[in-house]
Amino acid sequence: MKISTITNWAYGVTVVLTAVSGIAFIAAANSAREERRAVSVHLALNELGEELAIGAELRTDEARLYVMRGDLAHLQAFDDANTVEHQLEATARAAASLGATEEEQAFLKRINTDVDALEDMELEAIKAYQAGDAATAQEILFGAEHYRDHVKLIDDVRQFRSTVRSRTDQDLIAAQERSNLFGLAARIMLSFTAAVFLAVLYFVLRRRVSLPLSRMTGIVKRLASQDFAVEVPLDGRRDEIGELNSAIHIFRENGLERERLDAERRRDIKIKDLILQMMHRLQACQSLSEMARVLACYAPQMFPELSGGIFLRDDETGALQCVARWQSDLSPSQEFETEACWGLRRGRTHGSNFDEGEDMRCAHLGAGKAAALCIPLSAQGDTVGLLSFDARGGDAKMIRDDQLYLELIAENIALTAVNLKLRDQMTQLVERDPLTGLLNRRSLDAALIRYATGRLMAPLACLMLDIDWFKRFNDEFGHDAGDAVIQSFSGILARITEGHGTCYRFGGEEFVVLLPGYDAERAHQLAEDVRQSVASTSFSFRGQHIDGITVSIGLAIANAGDSTETLRARADAALLRAKAAGRNRVEISAADGLESEQPR
Repeated sequence: MKISTITNWAYGVTVVLTAVSGIAFIAAANSAREERRAVSVHLALNELGEELAIGAELRTDEARLYVMRGDLAHLQAFDDANTVEHQLEATARAAASLGATEEEQAFLKRINTDVDALEDMELEAIKAYQAGDAATAQEILFGAEHYRDHVKLIDDVRQFRSTVRSRTDQDLIAAQERSNLFGLAARIMLSFTAAVFLAVLYFVLRRRVSLPLSRMTGIVKRLASQDFAVEVPLDGRRDEIGELNSAIHIFRENGLERERLDAERRRDIKIKDLILQMMHRLQACQSLSEMARVLACYAPQMFPELSGGIFLRDDETGALQCVARWQSDLSPSQEFETEACWGLRRGRTHGSNFDEGEDMRCAHLGAGKAAALCIPLSAQGDTVGLLSFDARGGDAKMIRDDQLYLELIAENIALTAVNLKLRDQMTQLVERDPLTGLLNRRSLDAALIRYATGRLMAPLACLMLDIDWFKRFNDEFGHDAGDAVIQSFSGILARITEGHGTCYRFGGEEFVVLLPGYDAERAHQLAEDVRQSVASTSFSFRGQHIDGITVSIGLAIANAGDSTETLRARADAALLRAKAAGRNRVEISAADGLESEQPR
């Protein structure tokens, strides 16, 4: 056979094989378009479900902020979010046009029902708040029913997305199998053509078919194993291989986006669960230090890429003091004035170094270029402190993405701090005498009851003290002078007995001191120290000298194993004896075995 005939036959077979190969590639490209269409449907439905959940959450947040702050801007934001949510619900009802199955449409109907239920509760809460019933409004928005419906919405969205993902995966697998089949047929034909006409088509096959296919084969295998980290170089060719390359690139990008969305969803759920756990712990805190430890425990779990600290305002100095810090490699100020923080100055969240030269950096953060966020802790019209976060890696996006959560945490911390301070103040009012700052009679009775109900393991001394001729001071100098005398005397008493016992104002000009572990001799000596110190102290009021202030003291002892039920009564009887004997003296209960001390 002549060479020309062989060449003609070769070219004829080449044309046929090329045509068949082209058909196979076109079929593969069509399969790739089916994959893209399936991915597009998945993304549209997935995004619809996610937007319904996010819109409901945004609407809930605005409703909560409105009933908590009363700011009409939040009510307007609620109405805007509600309008957008209604539009999304309308889209969900027409989901069949997006390619949703009957099962997926049923899920969307359930999600719309969940969103409507939340909307009804939020509208009811807003009406209650506008009617002046803020407590009912907050109970509705933060109550168990609202939380249960919100969790049900999130669960339905998760099931919907799972259903969409499952169907899409099946469609993708089927389209991919067809694409692989046609691609395999095309490769076989091209390989056969190359074997027959290697001398003629070697360069074309190698440069235009074999090498690109070899590269894409490895990429396709890694993508098939869900390894979306593989790089897919874009090929500018306008042929079937170029389209296949573009399809693979799109598939990879869609896979990466799906993984990112799933990771964000899982992270959001984890953060919400941890915030809920932290709020439960905060409600059980007994002190501000406990509150700070709870925050320092949970903040690194919720935001491992952020370091931070909590600062509380000192009521006496007004300075901000650090009570807890976590994951911090820097050494910012442990104490600073309000003016050192732009967030406290402005009364709102302040970001430092979010972008190059964007805003002022707070002085208390010290030197550095790390992005930071300062959130004032304000509740019930009172600023109690500051919550500070900074990006350990220096990336402002890490803080900006979580700013809503950080502000939500700050609101709960502020409410907890204010409630704890109010409780401490109420405790002070209940247990302390407002004039002297000493414990009051209620606290004394409680202490004596505790001693009476338990077994006394060591001696307990009781001093009953009375300022002599106190009525004369009131009559001569006025009640304000009398109050000044009581305050000065209580200061002397607290100073001498500090570290030895507990002082109480019994009432009027009478005081009681309990001295655990003191026998009669030691208690008598301490009582003498008080008496002599008072007698030798010069008192004055508004520049007027007050002479002759003395104190009479009655002393009683309960030894280990004795009953304390009559301890105060015996000390009171000894005080009466001291006053009857001329005042300015210490008398011990007759049953306790020491001679009375005469004044020197």
